[in-house]
Order: sequence, then structure tokens, then C-alpha cells
Amino acid sequence: MPPLNYDSPQSLHAFLDSRGLGIRKKFGQNFLINQDARRKLVDALEICEGSVVWEVGAGLGAMTNLLLERGAIVNAFEIDAGFIAVLQEFFGGNPRFNLIKGDALKTWRLQPAQLAAADFFLGNLPYTIAATLLADFIEKNRFFKRIVATVQKEVAARIIARPKSKNYSSFSVLCASAYTMTPLMTLKGASFYPAPHVDSQAVRFDIRTDIDPVAAYPPLFRPLVRGLFASRRKTVKNNLTAFASSRFRGNRCGVDGVINSANASNNASAIAVEALRLCGIPENERAEHLEIHDFVNMAEKLARLLEGAGA
Repeated sequence: MPPLNYDSPQSLHAFLDSRGLGIRKKFGQNFLINQDARRKLVDALEICEGSVVWEVGAGLGAMTNLLLERGAIVNAFEIDAGFIAVLQEFFGGNPRFNLIKGDALKTWRLQPAQLAAADFFLGNLPYTIAATLLADFIEKNRFFKRIVATVQKEVAARIIARPKSKNYSSFSVLCASAYTMTPLMTLKGASFYPAPHVDSQAVRFDIRTDIDPVAAYPPLFRPLVRGLFASRRKTVKNNLTAFASSRFRGNRCGVDGVINSANASNNASAIAVEALRLCGIPENERAEHLEIHDFVNMAEKLARLLEGAGA
């Protein structure tokens, strides 16, 4: 057991002070001092002895300790050099603990196969990286059986948003394309040290079993979703035209080898109109009203039309 009271701000402050360590805002460092919440988060992960877990933002090891107590094999990601030294001191002698140093956004893709095989992910994610990291996992086809992530409440609202709601975004579609999301507890600032000025929300992600999240979607699906949400005030037709036009860039039109932008623009507009007609989607519709199957259908139709136009 680490010689540290993870529930006491005074203990944490004294420990950090004794090691000459500080809390760095740029890393979004807030320690979860609510013991009951920590246990509920690990419970929600539903791990068993021998489960392999990725933990991002291990900090001083409060969650790490719980995971190890339950027999998990923990691959802990930590960016802060001072905290890395503490984690190594506390858990370095445990054969089920592995420490990955550096920015998780950069280091997760560099892990060898035996570490990359984790089925579970746990993280109290800073708002600066939460959406980026989770989206990166999905876009790079790095899927977990289950994720329990604590994020800023506004980010959680985007994760679980449904069509026709103000928080529905390309990130919502991306998450729902691979996972079923369940909101867990809301955590007020008092649950953390230092106390943030915003509420946090824990969200559980369970990998979808009704589809193969790699094979179920055409190659154009993810870039198209981003493109259709690029300008929320614009209609699907306008965003789709811009997206189709981007696919013509690089194609050389005309005998002089110069891109004929007018021709590309006209082709893109015609393709957008035809794709929407084939999908049965009104030209004045907006992306936030579309379901996942609408994006899939449009990606398939658009790919065929672009191919036929030589884009």
C-alpha cells in the first residue's frame, strides 16, 4: 500500500511539497479524492484477475493501486516526470505494473503487441486531450472491450448526444459508431484536489457486439462525418459540396495541367445533389439531424459517384 492518503487534500499537498513537486495546470492535474467514486469507477470497468488495463493519467497512483489490488495487469501512462518517479517508487516492484512515460497521445501507438492487447481502459482525462485521445483510438481502430473515462461534463454531453440535440457532433457519431455509451456519476469540483471550476462526468463505453467496428463502415465514412459537421450553420448540401470539392483537388483538369476550379466546383455540386437524392435526404437538412446509417449510406453513394467522376 502506498504511504499516502489519497482521500486527504492535506496529505496530498504535504506529500507533493516534501518531494518538491507541484500541480501543473497544463497537464490538467486534479486528483480524485473521493474514495467511493474511485471504487465505483473501477467497479464499472468490471475487470477480473489478470485483466489488462490501460490507465491514462496515473498521477500518484490512486486508481493504479485499486486496479492492482484487484489483480489487473496495469499499463500506466504518465507524462509528468515527478509523478513518474513516484509511480516507479510505489509500484515498480510489482510485476503486473508497467509504466509508459510521456504524452499518451504520442506514446500509445508505439506500444509493443503484448502491451497493446489491453481489453480495458481507465482514465481521468484532462479536458485538453479527452476528445482527441478517444477519437484517435477509434479512428486508428484501437478498440477496447470497455472504457471508463472521466471527462469534463461538456465533453461527456458530446459523447452521449443523440441526433437533433445541440451537443450532437462528429465526435458523437464517431463514438456511437463503435461503442454503446452509458453516463455514470457526475463529480463536482469538491471530489477533486485541487477543485476544478467545472463538473466532471464519468462515461462507460461498451464495444458494440452487433457490428464489426472496422469492417462495418466504408473508408469514406469517418472523413465524411467530419466534413458534414465542419460548418454547423451550413446545410448538408453545402458541406457535402465542399467535401466533394476537396476530393477533386489534386486532379488536373485541362490541357495546360492547371486545376480547373470552376469545373471541379460544378462537378462537386452536382455530385452532392445526386448523393442526397439517392439517400433520400433533403438538400436543406443539417448534419445534426442525421443518424449513423444516414452517414454510412451517404459515404457509400458518394464514393461511387466520385469514382465515376474520376475524383
